[in-house]
Amino acid sequence: MSIITEADAANELMRLAKQIAHHNRRYHAEDAPEISDAEFDALVRRNAELEAAFPHLIRDDSPSRKVGFEVAASPLSKVRHEQRMFSLDNAFTDEDVADFVARVRRFLNLPADEPMAFTAEDKIDGLSCSLRYEQGKLVRAATRGDGEVGEDVTPNVRTIADIPELLHGDVPDVFEVRGEVYMAKADFLALNAAQEAAEGKIFANPRNAAAGSLRQKDASVTASRPLRFLAWGWGAASAVPAASQFEMMQRIAAWGLPVSPLLARCESVAAMLAHYRSIEHARAELGYDIDGVVYKVDRLDWQERLGFVAKAPRWGIAHKFPAERAETTLEAIDIQVGRTGKLTPVGRLHPVTVGGVVVQNVTLHNRDEIARLGVRPGDRVVIQRAGDVIPQVVENLTRAVPREAYLFPDHCPECGSEAVAEEGEVDVRCTGGLICPAQRTERLKHFVSRAALDIEGLGEKTIAEFFALGWLESPADIFRLKSRRDDILRLEGWKDKSVDNLLAAIEAKRAPDAARLLFGLGIRHVGAVTARDLMKRFATLPALRTAAQAAQAGDGDALADLTAIDGIGPAVVEALGDFFHEPHNVAVWEDLLGEVSPPPYVVETRDSAVAGKTVVFTGALETMSRDEAKAQAERLGARAAGSVSAKTDLVVAGPGAGSKLKKAQELGIEVIDEAAWAEIVKAAG
Repeated sequence: MSIITEADAANELMRLAKQIAHHNRRYHAEDAPEISDAEFDALVRRNAELEAAFPHLIRDDSPSRKVGFEVAASPLSKVRHEQRMFSLDNAFTDEDVADFVARVRRFLNLPADEPMAFTAEDKIDGLSCSLRYEQGKLVRAATRGDGEVGEDVTPNVRTIADIPELLHGDVPDVFEVRGEVYMAKADFLALNAAQEAAEGKIFANPRNAAAGSLRQKDASVTASRPLRFLAWGWGAASAVPAASQFEMMQRIAAWGLPVSPLLARCESVAAMLAHYRSIEHARAELGYDIDGVVYKVDRLDWQERLGFVAKAPRWGIAHKFPAERAETTLEAIDIQVGRTGKLTPVGRLHPVTVGGVVVQNVTLHNRDEIARLGVRPGDRVVIQRAGDVIPQVVENLTRAVPREAYLFPDHCPECGSEAVAEEGEVDVRCTGGLICPAQRTERLKHFVSRAALDIEGLGEKTIAEFFALGWLESPADIFRLKSRRDDILRLEGWKDKSVDNLLAAIEAKRAPDAARLLFGLGIRHVGAVTARDLMKRFATLPALRTAAQAAQAGDGDALADLTAIDGIGPAVVEALGDFFHEPHNVAVWEDLLGEVSPPPYVVETRDSAVAGKTVVFTGALETMSRDEAKAQAERLGARAAGSVSAKTDLVVAGPGAGSKLKKAQELGIEVIDEAAWAEIVKAAG
């Protein structure tokens, strides 16, 4: 990765979070991707590179912590998964795969000569689905959704010939089979031909066709579409009658569900890569679309120890195929203004098909990226899709052709205010603040979004309309809309019931979740995860404000208290301080808290001896890695900190413990060894 400043990294991570969320929504929730898989993967990879280089800048809304996308409004009912459906991290090179294997070995603290096997299978480009069987009978099917909540597609799944109503053999009482619903290439072409003849919707690719067919309110429509299924794993289960991934997949096949014929067990990195090459070579001849190969640790007891990070298992990874590229013409460059005032250039392309998806728009990121590429309207460019989501320009083919360079605007196209880049930043921002209609409306939209207050009925169109009428200037105004009931009724499209439903939805948020409210304020670097982490520590919003203001004023204890929170670094602390230093922000804050009363944030923890406590690990751990120990602490409801302070409750010290052990002894903090820690873990079950 080229040299980049911390400020640049923070800005780029913010941009990537927004872009990736947008494309995730287009792909997972709307089945209408705007970029290729390769392009999307490139964005995710860039995000991962920056987070690895600047771990203290990881955002609460980081794409690395999210799975899929929240289920949008749908005629299908929602289903909460008993066991979360995770996604997989990606590998793009042979070195990435070797690094993955090395990470697994380090985490498990295995000697270099310890044999370690992995399964390898083709990664189908379809729609993930979980099938719940009870007493061997299919009782429910659900899409992945955001990993925690999906859509109930049981009637639709019953029409898929590959999915049996009854499993045969010694099936556990409860067993959730997970896999991919997909459409074969030949079936996709036949479907589109029939759709064209009937003047119906033409699907962009087999994945979109499968997703659109499965998520039908009328199961008869699904029945008319040639959908198929391949199992790749399982979720909640009353028993798992095998000791390895490979053996368990053979059991699932024996019960009557199809699994990939390309599934193999590999005992070395060389064997994994050889199988990847063979699948890549056969890719064009396969009857269905794939976009990579999935590797999983074979031993299930090791999978259990490895566990999960925010959105993915440590024991699995997807080795993606290279990105696809195409040439086209950049017809125009438009400037969009976001809720933080950032001016983002968007390239409008002559439509081109890349990897089966028609691409018309491309992000140009910022002023510096335009200058680096030297692009101007009319240029021929090479675009790349990395993951069937967001495309990017990778080359300007007509850079040498004489033409005036593109002049990035120095004034906001929305309000006319000066647009500048602060020292050390690459992003150009509108200085208009809340006088800029783009920023005001975008902040209000963010405040009521699903991840924030989630006020049903107050969508983008309504916010824009109410803003134009002067009814909404700040978040607090939302809670004063009840005084405008008669005014709203006079607007086109509003009836008594719809107005009452909206006002009831608003009133229902008078005691909102504190973390969601904090996230909804749109403070820079404070995403959904960071907001939750902050509220876990401070419980109430006034307590957080006091700590942030004290830290900005130079209070070392307050600063240490904030940065002791895992994932909270200088950028977050500075952003909080800046927010509360601005009189207008304080006025918005106090006005809002005059309308709502969020209760103290309560953290649900497992019942263990260390639940709610702060634990520090120091010295060499002999039976596990430091990462595994921290993961254990978090599962037990404790907070794993990196340094010892007066707020530390317990220190686990191994051989070679030094300054941290000494400080713990000076402060009178309880110190135990690794064996005693293992007993705490064992007692908690």
